[in-house]
Amino acid sequence: MKLKIITLLLGSAGALAACGPAPTPQQQAARQHEIACLSGSLGGALIGGALGNQFGGGSGKSILTAAGAAAGAVEGNRYAC
Repeated sequence: MKLKIITLLLGSAGALAACGPAPTPQQQAARQHEIACLSGSLGGALIGGALGNQFGGGSGKSILTAAGAAAGAVEGNRYAC
């Protein structure tokens, strides 16, 4: 039930945002830069987490996965931005 409400709210917010004024070329370039930075961070976190998950055991595996994801996000952000 909560998922349906959240989905409806997010869909409504997206529809309202689409009704806004057309962005200027500078705003479009800034948005594309933000998307590139976010994509780099998310991609780096996924790759770093996957690599970190290959090492350790028990709680050490969880720590290395989290550390790998954090380091990957930082490096992905630095590479993409």
